[in-house]
Amino acid sequence: MSEAARPAYDSVFRPGLFKDQVIMVTGGGSGIGRCISHELASLGATVILVGRKQDKLDAVAAEIAEDGGKADTASFDIRDEEAVTAAVDAVVARHGRIHGLVNNAGGQFPAEVADISKKGWDAVIATNLTGGWLVMRAVFNASMKDHGGAVVNITADMHAGMPGMAHSGAARAGMFNLTQTAALEWGKYGIRVNAAAPGWIASSGMDTYGGSTRAMIPYLKQHLPTQRLGSEAEVSAGVVFLLSPAAAFITGTQMQIDGGAPLGSGIWPLEAHEKSYIFNGFHRAVEPEVLRGGGDA
Repeated sequence: MSEAARPAYDSVFRPGLFKDQVIMVTGGGSGIGRCISHELASLGATVILVGRKQDKLDAVAAEIAEDGGKADTASFDIRDEEAVTAAVDAVVARHGRIHGLVNNAGGQFPAEVADISKKGWDAVIATNLTGGWLVMRAVFNASMKDHGGAVVNITADMHAGMPGMAHSGAARAGMFNLTQTAALEWGKYGIRVNAAAPGWIASSGMDTYGGSTRAMIPYLKQHLPTQRLGSEAEVSAGVVFLLSPAAAFITGTQMQIDGGAPLGSGIWPLEAHEKSYIFNGFHRAVEPEVLRGGGDA
């Protein structure tokens, strides 16, 4: 495909915004992390794609290269302290420094509080809280302590509790508190630390659920003032802003990207409408299977 005919990421940010910068994205092999990685690469960053499955990372790296961007991969389990430290050190040795970190990797399963096993609880906390802390700490020690940088931790819409996923809600709330604490402790090193909290986003992660949770997904939009789900590109735009120089005076806060989900109230019924504009900047976005052909979905 010729350069002129090749589709490109439709970012609202100026070309070259992250030229010569190295930005690490955990969970970069799929979903929101893949989208964020594409946008950062389209803006000139060398993106370090992190995940456990090398084949997924290689596929996204190949997409980015085809689109004219630069990407490297680092395959490791963010829950493994030694693996995290070794991988981050190797990235710094190879690229010189890490200018930005997007702590996006995560995962959970639906279960009520009384039904979560300790093994399941520990696994979700390790993935959504402990792993993020390990990566932050390793990036701080290997690069940002000496050179500064920006960190964005991906949390979730847990502001009114997270029924059916208490383990994930507890971990994400902990990650936001960690974000605030790190912003205080690391400010003297020229490091900004913020969080982005996506709500119900039409991403590939939705297809990992089954049963009653899967059946509920097409109807989630009815509980939002926007009356639609969010796009991966809408989350990415918020993350890119928080990494950018425009957010130079923003640290220790959380950007909610959720269509107003926490505002829901039984005393103010929401009316169906189609007046909320959706930003679909990601040229390689794929609609989740659970939302295809679902009638009212």
